[in-house]
Amino acid sequence: MVSTPTRPQPAKQQPVKQQQAGKPRPGSSATAGARQSTATARLRTVYRRFWSALEGTGTSRNGSTYYLILGSTLALTAIGIMMVLSASSVESIAAGKSPYGDALKQGMFAAIGIFTMFVLSRINVTWLKRLAWPAIGAAVVLLALVQVVGDEVNGNKNWIDLGGITFQPSEASKLALALWMATVLAMKGKLLSRAVHVFVPAVPMAIIIVGLVLVGNDLGTAMIIMMITAVALFFAGAPLYLFGIAGLAAAAGTAVMAVTSSNRMCRITSWWTGESCANGIDANYQATNGLYGLASGGWFGVGLGQSRQKYSWIPEAHNDFIFAIIGEELGLVGTVVVLILFAILGAAIYRVVVAQEGMFHRVLAGTIMVWLLGQATVNMSVVTGLMPVIGVPLPFISYGGSALLMSLCAIGVVLSLAREQMAPAIRPKRMLKFKAKQAPATTPKKKTARKRA
Repeated sequence: MVSTPTRPQPAKQQPVKQQQAGKPRPGSSATAGARQSTATARLRTVYRRFWSALEGTGTSRNGSTYYLILGSTLALTAIGIMMVLSASSVESIAAGKSPYGDALKQGMFAAIGIFTMFVLSRINVTWLKRLAWPAIGAAVVLLALVQVVGDEVNGNKNWIDLGGITFQPSEASKLALALWMATVLAMKGKLLSRAVHVFVPAVPMAIIIVGLVLVGNDLGTAMIIMMITAVALFFAGAPLYLFGIAGLAAAAGTAVMAVTSSNRMCRITSWWTGESCANGIDANYQATNGLYGLASGGWFGVGLGQSRQKYSWIPEAHNDFIFAIIGEELGLVGTVVVLILFAILGAAIYRVVVAQEGMFHRVLAGTIMVWLLGQATVNMSVVTGLMPVIGVPLPFISYGGSALLMSLCAIGVVLSLAREQMAPAIRPKRMLKFKAKQAPATTPKKKTARKRA
């Protein structure tokens, strides 16, 4: 029997049925999964392209990273001097001082810091290894000396008076510890897979530094130093389980310190409940007025120099709560500009960190990156009410010569590493060179020639 033309052939129908069977129906779970996987693939592609452009491919060495770090740092420093002038002028006049006094002092430290930053940016970072042990030794001596001849301000004993100019050794200890840990961990190298080589001598030295800072009752700076220690060990490749143990120990230690101090407990309870402590002290007074300043700023602020909260509503507004004055006078736009500058700085430093092959360079640059950005995050979290009040300055912006000077020195170290990534033709000239000793190559040839003769 002959098949009719309208009847489809079995051989031709089978692939069509297979294709239809393999094709997901519209609205089915398979279709949703396919769409989700496609969207995920697109996000991964965008993510990889973004980080490829951020980190560089190794062929475009036009110095963009170097100038991004330099430009954002100088912009933040300029904003800081301007806002210190605005935030400190009222209280200075009330105290019978010049309204420009604090801003001029901040500008003087900024000039010294920028000069030091440019000097450090022109040297080989490897040369700094020579300063690691003297720097950490000087930091320990100065921190111990603070407890003997130091000045106490607002319950914290962290300052040394040097002829009318106060210096804070705990700020210098941050950079000294970062340099020392990078040097020691680079010497350890592959031995860091064993816990004993991770702890000795890095952790004992960090405990000494943190202990001396805590004796001065400065919990905020101690937290930043603990962060520096953890980040240095992380970039060195220490086993991850050690960070879990250290985190539990740090949390327990912080809880004990908070419980044993009525002042710290008052700050925590006031932040959590929004009410005054049992003794009637409102430890959240400064943070509450900081939020009032941010709220009253609106989109574009009340105008530069027109803050109302700086009239003693926020005590020492030019220090740790200067971000609230920025939000009040320059509005949301001003705060976003500051956030963008810190984001640019962090992205550019990250670009330097991922390009480093040596452990010393990677640990040093990574520690500086997390130190500056982590401290900025803590400060802005305190001002916006996300954390209890902790005395941590905003890098490059808050009033304080020691903090500004050390932050600029740290940026100088990162700029030196960024300079090495630039093409030799456009690379800024080096001031100090560090050359490794090499055996002369002509000696074996002379001996061979004599033997042949």
